[in-house]
Amino acid sequence: MSSMLLIDWLTPWEFSPTLLFVFFVGIVLFVRGTRVHRVSKVRQAFFWIGIVFLYLSLHTRVDYYAERMFFIHRLQHLVLHHLGPLFIMGAYPGQVLRAGLPMSWRLRLRDFRNSRSGQITQAVLTNKILVPVLFVVLVIGFLIPTVQFYSMLDWRLYRLMNWSVVISGFMYWNLILDRRPSPPAVLSPGGRIISPVVTMVPQMIVGAIITFTERDLYPIFDLCGRAIPGMTAVTDQAIGGLTMWVLAGFIEVFGLLFALATLMRLSAKNRLPNKQDKLRGRTSLAAPIS
Repeated sequence: MSSMLLIDWLTPWEFSPTLLFVFFVGIVLFVRGTRVHRVSKVRQAFFWIGIVFLYLSLHTRVDYYAERMFFIHRLQHLVLHHLGPLFIMGAYPGQVLRAGLPMSWRLRLRDFRNSRSGQITQAVLTNKILVPVLFVVLVIGFLIPTVQFYSMLDWRLYRLMNWSVVISGFMYWNLILDRRPSPPAVLSPGGRIISPVVTMVPQMIVGAIITFTERDLYPIFDLCGRAIPGMTAVTDQAIGGLTMWVLAGFIEVFGLLFALATLMRLSAKNRLPNKQDKLRGRTSLAAPIS
């Protein structure tokens, strides 16, 4: 009986070959890469935890309940936007995934990254202003009642919503969890501390507004049929708002503390740029090219 129940939970609500292909490619590349690079057990555990979180949230029965309960929808996005990408990027998988590629593909990737179009692509995906803005706007934007209504009705918009928050989560945590000085890191160590504060505050404010609103902002969940009939729309909404207000804020605080620890570690190793370094950099930029 319990095994049947587990199978029911793991059965995809909406089967997606594309999603399975993405997971399969990522897993194969990571496994192949671990045979080339030495990857600690902790990093490997982070990667697999993140993969499991994302898969359970996107391709199981959880998706059914996320379409019919606002607070489950918020928990789903907490995983898609915060926890899943946080764990995977905490495994620092970039070099490992590249090592898992066939040699011909690695050479093509190297050539692309060195090309003009590749540099522009990297600059956009790691832009220190664009990435945090997208991280916040994509979450808050899809919570606008009208946008949420149509996103839940149209499967194309629904998948766009879920994929966009996952991708923006990867982009954001890639910047925040960077342990290097700047350069080569895009964000300075101080910027990595400030960024979680800037992104956390709007999400907490919106979460608080949703929590204390005493009218149903999202009637689409009644239209679809709530999965927990005894729970009122306002109660469902309040729990969902608290999820965004408290739990998402807590994860952002973790990002802040991690960035603070990185700053302290770099300072202890004297790897933070000082005024003389900055002055030399400006002088070298101002010097004529012979």
